Amino acid sequence: MNFALILFVLLLFTGAFALADGVYFSKQRRRDDKEPWWIEYPKSFFPVILIVFLLRSFLVEPFKIPTGSMVPTLLVGDFILVNKFSYGVRLPLLNRKVIGIGDPKRGDVMVFRFPEDPSVDYIKRVVGVPGDRIAYENKKLSINGVPQPRKQISDYLNRERIHYSAQFEETLGGVEHAILQESDAPATVPFTRPFPFRENCNYNAEGVACTVPPGHYFVMGDNRDNSADSRVWGFVPDENIVGKAFFIWFNFSELKRIGRFQ
Repeated sequence: MNFALILFVLLLFTGAFALADGVYFSKQRRRDDKEPWWIEYPKSFFPVILIVFLLRSFLVEPFKIPTGSMVPTLLVGDFILVNKFSYGVRLPLLNRKVIGIGDPKRGDVMVFRFPEDPSVDYIKRVVGVPGDRIAYENKKLSINGVPQPRKQISDYLNRERIHYSAQFEETLGGVEHAILQESDAPATVPFTRPFPFRENCNYNAEGVACTVPPGHYFVMGDNRDNSADSRVWGFVPDENIVGKAFFIWFNFSELKRIGRFQ
């Protein structure tokens, strides 16, 4: 469901009634006449819809975590806020950047429209920016030939699966975050799909190495062995970017998770 499009249509609909009343219908009524319901309701909803549309388009947008690909940073059921302003001002619906403010950085948790189906929003961590040479081989991450620092910490217990995963603290672009790996999962990428700039990647028994093309980003889930990401379906183009995730505002199961996560 394209919620932004629905909001835009409602905005046009209620705005048309508000404009028509101001220009024509109000002048036809006597001072003591009550507004008909078909004028009163759209006029009342118009400013509310306008505020929601502007806030959602240019400042913040709510998002619910649907899968476990970002565990342990984000859990299924987390409700988060996405900063739409961090990476520049974009035209609603068209998602075209008109004012450049900043670009995604390594370590950012980013929401974007899935390249294979732009009607679906995805969330992953930015690992590579344009021009980077990303290598994820033998389950270790290197950027431009430099291994990224990490240290093993206590195992992570997945309460839903009653399963322990190896947990590491990785530093990426100055951002410290936890990642998970499964000891019995292969280092190879089990399956891939055709994608633009597929020739920029080299797959082998140790994993994958890719050069990020201009205007694109390489993203991965923190749950490294349980995430379909750039290793599988390719790079995220700049025009697909929605914004930077920055705050958990609710979780029905774990209220203590409410707050900033990075």
